[in-house]
Amino acid sequence: MNINEFIVQVAIAEHHVFAEEIVTEMAESAKARGTGIAKRSPEYIAGKMKEGKAVIAFHKDGSWAGFCYIETWSHGQFVANSGLIVSPKYRKGGLAHAIKQEIFNLSRKLYPKAKIFGLTTGLAVMKINSDLGYEPVTYSELTQDEDFWKGCQSCVNFEILKMKERKNCMCTAMLYDPAEKKHEEAKKFAEELQKKPGLYERFMRIKQRLVEKNKGSNEMKSILMFLTLLNK
Repeated sequence: MNINEFIVQVAIAEHHVFAEEIVTEMAESAKARGTGIAKRSPEYIAGKMKEGKAVIAFHKDGSWAGFCYIETWSHGQFVANSGLIVSPKYRKGGLAHAIKQEIFNLSRKLYPKAKIFGLTTGLAVMKINSDLGYEPVTYSELTQDEDFWKGCQSCVNFEILKMKERKNCMCTAMLYDPAEKKHEEAKKFAEELQKKPGLYERFMRIKQRLVEKNKGSNEMKSILMFLTLLNK
């Protein structure tokens, strides 16, 4: 599959006809991964398209291929690129990276001073985020907007998040801060992930043990341990 076979663009109101398909695929993908997502209605997704706060991808044959949208928190101080989804038949070909790049560019254009963040358990998303300049951070550096954290209620790990008083969970927090100048370090992190993907699984096992045993409540301890392994 060639990435040139796809059109990745800012969504417009007329794309609302794909909202139902997008929401269904989001739910199916989360179910297959065994994780939860902030559930959104087709109307909500259509609203993001109408507002110009979403990116959609199509195959050259006209079929829907992928999607992602923007949410803002803490009065626009924080931005999340949410709901990244790629149609199953178009996965593992670089489309997710292209969509994330486009939604990142749109976020920077609409909210140039905002911090862009995300929570993920996936190696692929960690790589993409690192390529864009995100860095692993503690949960305390993310938005404390209650509405954002309510979105975690549908996740299978929500009880862990509550038990840890929102200081840690199975997801890794990543942040792009336009005021910082450390984005080259983030790219190096992405390169190391590419070289040693097997260590990611080891990292996740270590992190899970720390969370379950109520040790290392500061997520950065887990991240630093992982980075140490990467550099060996």
